[in-house]
Amino acid sequence: MTFPADRAATTPETLVFDSSTELVETARARFVDAVVRAQEERGVASVALTGGSNGIGLLRALASDSGDIAWGRVEIYWGDDRFVPTSHPERNSGQAFEALLSSVPVDPARIHAMAPSDGEFGDDITAAARDYARLVGSDTVFDVHLLGMGGEGHINSLFPHTAATAEESAAVVAVTDSPKPPPARLTLTFPVINRSREVWFLVSGAEKAEAVAAAHNGASRADWPCAGANGTEATVWFLDRAAASALP
Repeated sequence: MTFPADRAATTPETLVFDSSTELVETARARFVDAVVRAQEERGVASVALTGGSNGIGLLRALASDSGDIAWGRVEIYWGDDRFVPTSHPERNSGQAFEALLSSVPVDPARIHAMAPSDGEFGDDITAAARDYARLVGSDTVFDVHLLGMGGEGHINSLFPHTAATAEESAAVVAVTDSPKPPPARLTLTFPVINRSREVWFLVSGAEKAEAVAAAHNGASRADWPCAGANGTEATVWFLDRAAASALP
């Protein structure tokens, strides 16, 4: 199922919180509900994780209380990751292991981390992107795709006015000139994001307010990548008051 790049597939739900703590706790409860519901309906739930303070905060909250999630039946992917060595502190997957995956009974065969630069493909980032695209394929549908967001509206490693953001066919692309360091990254693209059942934005901070407003006002994804991400069943913005300050 595909949708035009800049048309919302679902009417966004916007939730505004007094603090990041409240934001994360609400996201935790809803994540548990979404994953358990997916497992009841389809047996296995598939999720795409994100980094950032709220994304990792959510994982820490899940480590403390993940309700009735059957972790052995969760397929875990990442929306993007830095193409750096395994031990690099900015690896989203490494942060996720520290925050959550090392403390819940997840099936290692269901953890699908993006390749590091010291992995089986060495420094061949194109081969690493091709391999993750093979893994995701044309039929993987995430029950929940988590997204952080930068002040310029980037999501995953999709930045304004870049080839990765304009990509319409490849599921995964290599980014070698990210404007935010480190420059080398692997990222899922909009064709994959927008077939997710639910897309959630976890956003806090006044520096994000302009991008939040642009997305809500129907901006072009070329200018504001966050405006192009929508779930087929739900699109949810979890915002603190500062991030929501430019909304009506």
